[in-house]
Amino acid sequence: MKNKRQLIFRAAAIAVILVIAVIMFIIGRGHTIYFDNVSADYEGKSYDAYYKVTVIKDGEKVAKLAEDERGMTDLMGQTLSMTLEITDEKGQEPHSHKVSMPIPYGIDGIVINVPELMAGLPSQAYMSEFVPIATQEEDTDEEVVTDEFVMESDI
Repeated sequence: MKNKRQLIFRAAAIAVILVIAVIMFIIGRGHTIYFDNVSADYEGKSYDAYYKVTVIKDGEKVAKLAEDERGMTDLMGQTLSMTLEITDEKGQEPHSHKVSMPIPYGIDGIVINVPELMAGLPSQAYMSEFVPIATQEEDTDEEVVTDEFVMESDI
């Protein structure tokens, strides 16, 4: 009877620890979010970049983008909430838009195209995975310097 009770308590403790681990894994998941203010085409229709976009997250300006620029911020969790202050053309007053969106769990770096987002397109149109461009390093012959150490013994 004592062993059975002990086994039940141990199994319950392990289950609680696993549940807490899963919750912390989801809550603490970090993402790098990139914002693009670039013109784009989707299904034959063109979406022009804005003159200026200011991205505000948690009351702090995290990116100020002119046309054809990219900004970034870090995000903990699975939901991005931000305010976009958009100036369509030079000399106009900016207009604000509050945006909240779920972030895909399995992607670390996410690129959001602001003109496509504001056009109301589906997430697969304005959201993509960030893939860094591999640069070719020059193959230069490096001179390897070795110090030869010779021990002489006086025996």
